[in-house]
Amino acid sequence: MPFLRPLLVLPLSLSLQLPAAEPEVIDLWPARSMPGKLAAAPESEVPRNDGFHRITNVSQPTLTFFPAPLSNKQPAPAVIVCPGGAYKYVVTDKEGSEIAAWLNRHGFSALVLKYRVPDNRDGALMDLQRAISLTRSRATSWHLLPDKIGVIGFSAGGHLAARASSTFDSRSYPVSDPIDRVSCRPDFAILVYPAYLATPDGRTSPDLNLSAAIPPTLFVHTDDDSAHIAGSKAYHKSLNAARIPNQFLLYPTGGHGYALHAQAPANAWPDAAISWLKSR
Repeated sequence: MPFLRPLLVLPLSLSLQLPAAEPEVIDLWPARSMPGKLAAAPESEVPRNDGFHRITNVSQPTLTFFPAPLSNKQPAPAVIVCPGGAYKYVVTDKEGSEIAAWLNRHGFSALVLKYRVPDNRDGALMDLQRAISLTRSRATSWHLLPDKIGVIGFSAGGHLAARASSTFDSRSYPVSDPIDRVSCRPDFAILVYPAYLATPDGRTSPDLNLSAAIPPTLFVHTDDDSAHIAGSKAYHKSLNAARIPNQFLLYPTGGHGYALHAQAPANAWPDAAISWLKSR
């Protein structure tokens, strides 16, 4: 069974943005039984000057659980957060713990996924499928609603969330324990400036299964994200054709990678996303 590990001390500037409850870090896989490949080098941080943290060479994927506020006595819906990073690294705060804090403020429990990178899309999908099953299997002990467990992903994490929400009928690794027998279908998906959703000729990527019972999906994107907007529009069109409930929050400007730091008009997306979530 996964086990708890101590959480590293975070910088003061980041800790001020986190929920009051102490988060738990949970290893996704039992020791020496994780399917798929590992990174070729030890886990490390990618240096940048913007103050955010990017982790690469992940061979020990984890979930960090940020429970909903303790004042909420009812079981909470939960959202698994998939940071971006072009499948080269995961941005653990800007598109991870900051998102968890935002969700907590609105009564949602959040779980930040540190998935396998770099260049390990198959391993990342295994990690997210396992994370969904693990979260649902612990719904009682974590005080969650087992039928309201969804995913939110940013950039590459948006692609990962889309894959998980369309390929759950065929688990991407062999079942190894009781956790893997719990459903890995998310109950909803939020794709924030997702990447890699279309082929070069503008069709929906073949790694998304459009014949699946895809859950309700929310798109967040801007028209000036020239590298990735075509993918959101293609997938949105495909979901409409399949009569799968979805909504598109499309803003004229904002670029890519803004998370909760967008300028107007894209800075309207967090409130709109919370309204969409609560309508579920």
